[in-house]
Amino acid sequence: MNVILTLKQAVIHAVQQLYGQEISEKQVNINETRKEYAGDLTVLVFPFTRMARKKPEQVGEEIGAFLKEHLAHIAGFNVIKGFLNLEFADSYWTKVFNSVAASENYGQHDNTGKKVVLEYVGPNTNKPLHLGHLRNMFLGHSMAAILSAYGHQVHKVNIYNDRGIAICKSMVAWKWLANKTTPETENMKGDHFVGAYYVKYDQVYRNEVAALVADGMEQKEAEKKAPIYLEAQRMLVAWEAGDKEVIELWKMMNSWVYAGIQKTYDKVGVTFEKDYCESEYYLRGKEMALAGLNDNIAYKKNDGSVWINLEKEKLDHKLLLRKDGTSVYITQDLAVAEQRFQDFDMDKSIYVVGKEQEYHFKVLQATLARFGKTYADGIYHLSYGMVDLPEGKMKSREGTVVDADDLIQNMIDTAEQHTSELGKTEGFSPEEARKLYEIIGLGALKYFILKVNAKKRMLFNPKESIDFLGHTGPFIQYSYARIQSILRKFEGNYQQEFAVEKLEAWEKQLIIMQYNFKATIADSANAYDPSVVANYAYFLAKTYNKFYAELPILNNEDAQTNAFRVALSAKTAEILRTAMFLLGIDVPERM
Repeated sequence: MNVILTLKQAVIHAVQQLYGQEISEKQVNINETRKEYAGDLTVLVFPFTRMARKKPEQVGEEIGAFLKEHLAHIAGFNVIKGFLNLEFADSYWTKVFNSVAASENYGQHDNTGKKVVLEYVGPNTNKPLHLGHLRNMFLGHSMAAILSAYGHQVHKVNIYNDRGIAICKSMVAWKWLANKTTPETENMKGDHFVGAYYVKYDQVYRNEVAALVADGMEQKEAEKKAPIYLEAQRMLVAWEAGDKEVIELWKMMNSWVYAGIQKTYDKVGVTFEKDYCESEYYLRGKEMALAGLNDNIAYKKNDGSVWINLEKEKLDHKLLLRKDGTSVYITQDLAVAEQRFQDFDMDKSIYVVGKEQEYHFKVLQATLARFGKTYADGIYHLSYGMVDLPEGKMKSREGTVVDADDLIQNMIDTAEQHTSELGKTEGFSPEEARKLYEIIGLGALKYFILKVNAKKRMLFNPKESIDFLGHTGPFIQYSYARIQSILRKFEGNYQQEFAVEKLEAWEKQLIIMQYNFKATIADSANAYDPSVVANYAYFLAKTYNKFYAELPILNNEDAQTNAFRVALSAKTAEILRTAMFLLGIDVPERM
């Protein structure tokens, strides 16, 4: 049952009959009625005033009267300026609920036939994941689930930034300082182990630069002549030349990082269909750049560097190959984009990358278009803002990042402390309690990040995120668990069709909230914004808790009333579980 579509068609018929004008569905704007006015749905009548040659109030009255006469479920209406507020009969909302309740997977849209590739995380192999990566992976994982629910065929992919000077810095630091120790000998996750040497590189580098400056060398010259920096540069050249010893060291250290990062992915439930590595595509990117040069799409400067002129796209000139022939990020991204199209023949290619890379993806799209690639138009940069903690910003080279693994464990520990203090694990076995702490801790972390529009810079407050009474994941999880407790207590049959003629206010509000879930998924998918689903889940849980507080569920004299309210509860729980699944969050059966 599509309430909005039915009403739109009725309004179209009303305008045609009253004013002799043909209008489309896009011209009919319908929203929920504002709380301060009577009604359920509001029709904006301003677009029809010119057709009718009448004032908005009169148009609203005429359309309202027409709808009330021709639609049996319109119980009444009122007009506030150009807004027609319609009140639907309670019996109609009961029918809506019966339709929603009968749907086994309510919210899921039909197959659109569209194929989407969604790239997210994109870690470097010289350091572990940090808080910024968590926002990226939660955003990407959730967006993939939402787009799938919207009916798209989604392919989740990851790319490893596994080559370049930053990787060589960790390599030379390990070679100089590690004395052949490994993650196993030090009992460390591989990504943490390698990341520690990236920090050590910077410490050695700073000391060497300071020593050269103290001996009379200019700062800028010292920065280029520090011994560890020169060795990293030499190692990069050797890597590109295929030096066996360097390649073996590179493979060994990268394998440590891959194993460590995979443990983090497993912990938070993030998966990919395919991994790409920059090292496998930079040569193909160089070939594409040179082909563009031969086709006069790109040009060469006197120093031998290759560029593309994107002034027509208002993007200036962009370097494709350095004067020494080495590639840059944009070059290898061209090759990866080409390979993805060969792999998936996608309609849309979504990159989940920080907001600071907006210019880069404009250049990527424009360059691919110049190269005549049909998939260029499908590129979309899903950008996100930085995440700060109360303590301030993060810096990888200085070792001041908020480590992802540490933060995850801290959230689980906080969940354990908070949950135990509230007595919510009474009767749980140690293993059941441990699992609950993990579900709550990860749910708190993911929800707090996803409830904020991705484009906004945000402040993550761990203590605030775990509050069972606030705008948090644990509040929604607790609401779900509360309903499961009710369902375990109820002994009757609630899976039936109901014929309720008179609804209580919170029953009706709950039905409307449930009905809106499918439209919420559409809004979230079209906006590429999981916060739409996250905030919906919170308000649905909040509405249910008000319903729970205001109306008895199991202790009514009328058995049908009990069954109806249990049915409302069960469907609420089902939709909450689905919404949280779309956010990558588990919900506990008991809490």
